[in-house]
Amino acid sequence: MPDEHGANAPAVSHDELPLPDYDHLPLGSLQHRIRTLTQGELSTVLAYEEAHGNRLPVVEAMRARLRELKDGAEPSGGSPGAYAPEQAPPARGGSSVSPETTGPAMNPPSHGTPENPAQPRSTG
Repeated sequence: MPDEHGANAPAVSHDELPLPDYDHLPLGSLQHRIRTLTQGELSTVLAYEEAHGNRLPVVEAMRARLRELKDGAEPSGGSPGAYAPEQAPPARGGSSVSPETTGPAMNPPSHGTPENPAQPRSTG
């Protein structure tokens, strides 16, 4: 695939991407995540996008960010792999519920009054 200089860019695999779960990031999150990337990393992600999805809004956002980087912008702080709203953090492992932390046993009334569950409510 020709790059901006007309040379063929090497094929990029998903495992080489600097953004974990790139294929599952919505555009809004992707726009923030690419701000943490260097020019080389962003070029890698752009080559992957052009070879696979080639989604116009994504490509345009990446090209605009590349122009900013070429004009002297610096990558923002933060980690491209940090948890985002679209990703839940990993489970802490195990349940905090135990016999010591459970509430009192409840037997809600099915047809009776709360004061006397065995006695049916009067109908008239």
